[in-house]
Amino acid sequence: MKRLLSTIIVLNFVILSLSASWAFAEVRSVTPYGFIIKNQISVPHSKETVWNVLINQVDNWWPKDHSWWEGTFSITPVAGGCFCERADEKSAEHMRITFVEPGNTLRMSGGLGPLQEMGLHGTLNWVLTEGINATRLTLTYRVSGVYPDGFQSLASIVDKVQETQLNALGTFILEKYLIEKEVH
Repeated sequence: MKRLLSTIIVLNFVILSLSASWAFAEVRSVTPYGFIIKNQISVPHSKETVWNVLINQVDNWWPKDHSWWEGTFSITPVAGGCFCERADEKSAEHMRITFVEPGNTLRMSGGLGPLQEMGLHGTLNWVLTEGINATRLTLTYRVSGVYPDGFQSLASIVDKVQETQLNALGTFILEKYLIEKEVH
C-alpha cells in the first residue's frame, strides 16, 4: 500500500512538472480604476506544511527573475511586517503585511514589481483551505490606481506573473516533500 501511494505521488509530481501550469488563473474584473485577479492551486500536503513553506521558505520558491536584484527574500508574518528583498546593501519592501491568521490567511498591501514604481497599489490575499488530502491555496490580488494605458493588458500580464509564482510555490512543495519522503 505504501509503495502504491508513493508511486501515485511520483506520477502526480511528474504530470504536474510536465505541464506548463497547474494553477487555475483568472482575471476576475477589469475597470478603469484597477483589476482583480485570482489564482488557485491544490497541493497534496497539510495546511501547516503549505503555510510553513509560504512564510518561512519564500526565498526558496519565489522566482528570482521576479525580483529587483535576485536577492534574498523574507516574510515577517506580523501586522506591519515586511515581504522584503535584500542584496548586499540594497533592500526593497515588496509589500507590507497587514493581516495574519497563521495557517489560514496572509494579507499584504503594496505594488509588486513595476506596479510599485507606477504608483499602483494592491492588496494580495493568500488563503489556505484544507481539503481531502490536499490544501487549496487561493491568491487574490486587487490592484487600483491611475494607469492611462488602461488596465486590460496589465491585468493579464500580472495574472500570468502571479500564476508563475503560485506554480513555483506548488512545485517547490512537491519537490521538497517528495525528496524528504524518499530519503526517510
